[in-house]
Amino acid sequence: MSEQPPIEPTIQIDPTFAYYRDRSVESIASELALAGYRAVRYFVTDETNVNGRLVEALKNRGMRVWAMVLGNGAYSTGHLPPDWREWQMVLLKPVNDGFYRLSPFSSRYLQWKKAVCAELVRRYPFDGFEVAEPYFPEWNGLDSWVYGDVGPLARAAFKQFSGGEMPEFRYRSSPYYYKKDVARYLLWIEFRVQAVNAFLNAFINGPGGVREARPDIRVATWSVAVDAGRDPVRAVREYQGVDAAEMIRTVRPDVHVLQTHWPDWMRVRLPADYVKRYEPFVQQIRASHASIPLGVQTDIGSLRRMRRSTEWVRTFAATADQLGYRFWTAYEYSIGLWMYKEKPIPLQAERVDRSRIRIAFNKRVDEVSAAARAHYRLHQRGDELCVPFSILKVDGSWVILQSDHWPADAFEIEVSGVQDTPSRWLVQGEPANETPRGSHVPVAPARP
Repeated sequence: MSEQPPIEPTIQIDPTFAYYRDRSVESIASELALAGYRAVRYFVTDETNVNGRLVEALKNRGMRVWAMVLGNGAYSTGHLPPDWREWQMVLLKPVNDGFYRLSPFSSRYLQWKKAVCAELVRRYPFDGFEVAEPYFPEWNGLDSWVYGDVGPLARAAFKQFSGGEMPEFRYRSSPYYYKKDVARYLLWIEFRVQAVNAFLNAFINGPGGVREARPDIRVATWSVAVDAGRDPVRAVREYQGVDAAEMIRTVRPDVHVLQTHWPDWMRVRLPADYVKRYEPFVQQIRASHASIPLGVQTDIGSLRRMRRSTEWVRTFAATADQLGYRFWTAYEYSIGLWMYKEKPIPLQAERVDRSRIRIAFNKRVDEVSAAARAHYRLHQRGDELCVPFSILKVDGSWVILQSDHWPADAFEIEVSGVQDTPSRWLVQGEPANETPRGSHVPVAPARP
């Protein structure tokens, strides 16, 4: 019996973040590759606006690139057709949080989603396609009233499904109140599970869908997992219409991802090995899908108070490996605690040609401090070199030095005083870090 390969580190990126803007796509790809990632999950917040050059740059660095879209809504509406308001979910309590929740019961939403996702994978050379958050809102929504869809689209679909009226959730006096008419409510739960899976199946596997557009593309489905209560699998199924085993059976993905739910990732002191508590979700999947590869996702810094350190991420990854996951991923590369606390360090120096040397740092560097010639000194065999050079360009995590007098033999560049980029971080108001004195990066001999 062959051993399972080591767990693969993958990372989610949202190229709309300031950290990725105003720099070359090649510098982004270089930074992610030097960080050790083998695959990137490109968060497509607008299916009609993708940076194809970034996709190509990542692939040129040997990374596989997945397109990750959202299943239950959008953060902006500029790319949606004029009738998008008719697609919206109705919740028991209106929520204005900047996210527009769209109903899987809307045939127009389904048709649009299928068309734009098919075009997405036709137009760009993504290796994989996945749909995160295809569920209904919300965890514990029947108590918070952030619960849906309970609008006319859902009502009509349930009547067609069951022949009767949907449960009542607001008024306890109604004979249809969900705690009174338990049979109706149980039917409603099943109806919602089938709705989520039918929606995914239609635009992934249906005529004109993703797989028809790209028969070679790999597909991943996502479901949420949470450490809560005695039967969290049943609770997620009830509250949000998510049943991972049924989803896999219906959609037939190549891989499946367990996404950390917000009650967990928002915890300040979330243990790095918390995925051990997700075993009920794994067992439910394995009972009927013994061999499907599983991945697990975490959040490393969406809120100031819960940013995760490099050591935390390492423990998380090691735990996922021990539990048999095939890969892990995290939202989002640029928001972890390391971005705010670790110093910018030069990792690599390459001769681009006879006159240019490119230094690659572990993170994006500040253009002003990185362009200061005094922050670079040259050494060879213990002696300082007096070679005239200039800073040609600062590009993200790259600094390009230029000279017509580089030594042909190997030498070292000492870097100090270069700062990182607080103005481009998700959490603002944090101080800059600075490359410490004594940071050296070797330069190989020039090619003959």
